Formats: sequence, C-alpha cells, structure tokens
Amino acid sequence: MSIQRPNGPAGSYFASLGVSTEVLQQVLNAALSRGGDDCDLYFEHVNSTSVSLTDGKVNQASTHVSLGMGVRVRMGDQVGYAYSEDLSPKALQTAARTAAGIANSAVQRKVATPVAIDLPNHYPVALPWDDVGIQHRVELVRKWEKAAFEADEQVQRVEVSLADAAKVIMVVRPDGRLVEDWRPMTRASVRCTAEGLGADGAMVRESSGYNVAGRAGLEFLDDDRQERLVNEAVARTVFLLDAISPSPGEMPVVLAAGPSAILLHEAIGHGMEADFNRKRISIYADKMNQNIANDQVTIVDDGTIDGARGSLNIDDEGNRTERTVLVENGILRSYMHDELSASHYGIKPTGSGRRQSFRHAPLPRMRSTVMEPGPHDPQEIIESVDQGIYCVSFANGAVHIGGGDFSFYMKTGYLIENGKLTKPIKDVNIIGNGPEALARIDMVGNDLEIDEGGWTCGKDGQSVPVSQGMPTVRVSSLVVGGEQA
Repeated sequence: MSIQRPNGPAGSYFASLGVSTEVLQQVLNAALSRGGDDCDLYFEHVNSTSVSLTDGKVNQASTHVSLGMGVRVRMGDQVGYAYSEDLSPKALQTAARTAAGIANSAVQRKVATPVAIDLPNHYPVALPWDDVGIQHRVELVRKWEKAAFEADEQVQRVEVSLADAAKVIMVVRPDGRLVEDWRPMTRASVRCTAEGLGADGAMVRESSGYNVAGRAGLEFLDDDRQERLVNEAVARTVFLLDAISPSPGEMPVVLAAGPSAILLHEAIGHGMEADFNRKRISIYADKMNQNIANDQVTIVDDGTIDGARGSLNIDDEGNRTERTVLVENGILRSYMHDELSASHYGIKPTGSGRRQSFRHAPLPRMRSTVMEPGPHDPQEIIESVDQGIYCVSFANGAVHIGGGDFSFYMKTGYLIENGKLTKPIKDVNIIGNGPEALARIDMVGNDLEIDEGGWTCGKDGQSVPVSQGMPTVRVSSLVVGGEQA
C-alpha cells in the first residue's frame, strides 16, 4: 500500500489504524507503571519502492512496507526498550510493560492527554511518489542508462537504480506532546564501468558513479539534476582511466567543496555527538568553550535545510530540530544532544535524537553537518600550495572516535604543482587525526556547497540518512599514502 501525506490533524493517521487517544494513554500508563522517569512512544509506517537496471535489463523492482511501534522507558541513565509490529491495544501495552521492567518504583508518573503539536515543513513536496506508476520509474532508469552509453564510447557497462520512500512517524510523550511527521525520500544512482588506455599506455578498466538524494518527490529529479546525475557518473569513471597514484608523504591537502565533507562528518562530526562525550570516549569531552580550530572555522549541524536528505521537522524523540552551532570561529560551543545526554549536562536537547526504525532506541546523531564559508577565494587556496593534492571525491573511511585517528580513501583528485591543478590522481589514502586536522585547517573558502549525494551514516548498528557540506579548505599537512605510477 502507498503512504499518502496525511491531510488531517496530527495523530489522525495512526488513529485510522486503530491507535486512538484512549489507546495512547493506556500504553503510556503501562510504560510508566513501574515508576520510570520518562518514556516515549514512537510509531512508524514506511513504504519504499526501488527499481534497478543492469546490462539493459530491469533486474529488480520491489516494494517494502514496515509498520510498528517502539516504546522507551528511562530510569536515570538506564533505558528499557521494546517494540511491536502489532498495533493492537493488547500488543502495544505488552511492549510497554516489557520496557517498563527497567524501573522499580511505586511512584507512577501522571500521564497527560495527548495534544497534537503543529510542525514546520522543511521538505515540501510537489509531486509525491504515490502518484507515480512503476512504468514511469522504469522509463527513468532506462533513459539514464541510454544517456550514459551515449555520453562516452569508453563506457562498457551501466548500472542504474531509483528508490523512493514515504514514512509517517508519530511520537507521543507523557507530558501530552503528540507530533506526527510525513517524511519523503528520493535517491537515484548511476554507476559506470569504462575501458581505455591508461597513463602508461596499457588498457585499464575502471568503475565509478554518482548519486543524488533528498527529502523530496519526483520534482527532485528535474532535467538539470538528471543530466548532472548521468554526466557526473560518466565523467568520474572516465577520469580514472588517465589518473595516477601520487608519491606518498606528508603534504598540504586541499579539500574540494561539497563531497569532501565526508571527512568533516566522520573525522570530526562523530566526536561531537554527545553520548561519546558523556561517556568520556570522545577526544572533545574536555574541550567545551576551548579553541580547537582556526578562527575561520565554524561548523554547524543543521536539521532545518529545506529538502536536505538529513533534515527533519522533528527528531525521533518529539523535539524540534534546529541549527546547532558546534564550532564557532574555532571555539567548541556545543555537542549534538538527545534527551539522555541533555539531561546529563543539564541543558535542552538539540533535536538530534534519531533512530533507524521503531525497532531501535534513539541516539544523538548528525543530520546535516556543514562547515560554513570563510574569506578565501577557492583559486587563491589552490595557488597557495606549491606541492600537494586536491581531493574531489572519497569512497570510504574509518575513524577511531576515542583517539580521533582516521584513514580515508580518496577516489578522485589532482596533484597541485606550483599552485596549479595538474595530473589527475586516484587510489589515495588520506591518513590523520580529526582534532589535529581540524586545527591544521588554515584557509577556508567562500564557496560552500551542500553535497546532494545519498549519504547514510552508521552508528551502533543503526543507519540513518544524513547530509553534509563544506567550502574548499586547505589543511596545512596530512599524510598521503600512494605509489607513483
């Protein structure tokens, strides 16, 4: 079944599935029956559709539906969690009593009558996917495959996918808060394999691709974005045919605007999630209000960017999202907080409590992590480097939260020689330490770009959609691993 955008008042969507106000109060009372400090009910209904094409054939077309409720009970720093895929009153109350087992007190908190709260809308949708037939989806992926083959004769294989989803969530709290949010998502990907002569004159075979994603409907895939999707996939693949691996060493590294923000997300962002600091795991745990970067550096985690993949109208604990300033002009100002960490620090949550699904308890997570623009022209930054590398795109990376050490695999980039971009490079490991790399950023560009890719962040076995962005920046020194071809 498709999930249409709710037209009635908040709470009416799940009320139509039998979850009345009376049922909600019964479940809340069951959750607090053993005297927990607080609790929340998280209802979720998801419908997703995907179509993929390989070797000229649509080899997958599927729809997935998920429905259920998770209940969390808090007692101090302890959490009890249970979920049910059955929304009958009996099943919901059984789950609530299971989660309540974390507590053991005769004093039961009073439960208020749920009252709906209006939300902002950070993802307006013009053309929802529930109005789009499967045939149109198939036509789109065939169109992209054809365009990729026509773009360059060196392209030998094309893989295309299109996925869309709609999710309705409802969070209910014992203080009477009830919020309901309809969350759309669109993601498209083109991956190419090309063959051609490499830099040494030998025949080589390379694969790469490009993807786009956002909280939007079919309108997200306008003509310009479709063209960019295909052209970038082809260009990034063909680029690799002539690219070389640079000589290893420690050198200045310039990170291009946009996709390079994966390094910002992984090497720096995770260390500013409050649970790691509450547990004294993060290297930033004792750095609040201290200078940790150049005064050109301001980093925010923003859940309110219209249409961004990581944006939310409300977090998964029922708190409004916000633009959280993590680093302001080089000074650490805030962590990203869910309710558990906010209670520990005695502050308000930042709307950063997120969960993968109703089967998971919320954690403090990133939404859209962005370094704000600085004073420098991007060309000025490149010209400031005598010998170094310019990183364009990354494939993956690994980070140790406690120490901040990271290793990232740069997929595409260029050598910088005498202030100019010269030879294309590939297969480069960038090695460093997050706090040290942050401190070594000494030039920040004025060309902020929010990357449009379909990024997904993993943490403690949970995956959530995120966004990230940054301007061009110079890191004065990082270890570059590679072998000159």
